[in-house]
Amino acid sequence: MNRIIRGDSLNKIETTFKRLKAENKKAFIPYIMAGDPDLEKTIEHVMLLTECGADIIELGVPFSDPLADGPTIQRAAERALKAGVTLRRIIQFVKNIRQYTQIPIVLMTYYNPVFKYGELPFIKDSVAAGIDGVIIPDLPPEEGIDFIKLAQDADLSTIFLVAPTSTRERIKYITSVSSGFIYYVSMTGITGSKLDMDRTFKSHIAHVKKVADKPVAVGFGVSTPEDAKTIAQIADGVIIGSAIVKRLYEHPLSAKDFIKKLREAI
Repeated sequence: MNRIIRGDSLNKIETTFKRLKAENKKAFIPYIMAGDPDLEKTIEHVMLLTECGADIIELGVPFSDPLADGPTIQRAAERALKAGVTLRRIIQFVKNIRQYTQIPIVLMTYYNPVFKYGELPFIKDSVAAGIDGVIIPDLPPEEGIDFIKLAQDADLSTIFLVAPTSTRERIKYITSVSSGFIYYVSMTGITGSKLDMDRTFKSHIAHVKKVADKPVAVGFGVSTPEDAKTIAQIADGVIIGSAIVKRLYEHPLSAKDFIKKLREAI
């Protein structure tokens, strides 16, 4: 197999976290659903997030059976699917948007669309389009060894999830197969659930950071500037999805102010 070569020599996710650490800052990582309500609007959303100070953008790929997603993101996926949005169109979308912004972009997709696309074509096309990383929440790393090797050879970051129930051994294993950063799921529920930041939660993130040799970003249930501020004190990055998706769709006129407040809190 020919080695896939990325046009830019450095992975922008790793570079971003190194820069932020040097500046004593934390990463603001907003999530939006690609194609909600259409790809034209998604261009506006990406540029708005960039303008508001996002460090990395997580771009969701709509899927008909999203196991980890709460009602807000499920509805966003339904709207995107109705608009005819596919993984192939999203990859082309990122390629097109690279003429406007070089912000690091991570795709969050279930495995089924990748399987249908083909693992190697997906990796090649993603790298060529300027996608920097991928999160596949329903792909256990043990079952994705070949995919991980292909992706990391191409400098496409593979970001895996660590849960509150993860053992020390599991955290070490997830760290060994992850690149870019570790995604800490703040609860064992679905996206958009309410976050409970008790002592156990904080100590577990501290434990993950001690075991992991990569940046740790926290997501699931982060919905207010107060949540974001608390998490930023203990994690390397804050991932905010449902609250932003909901605001962009239901209250677009106030979205910019809300996103800026999230950025300022981190």
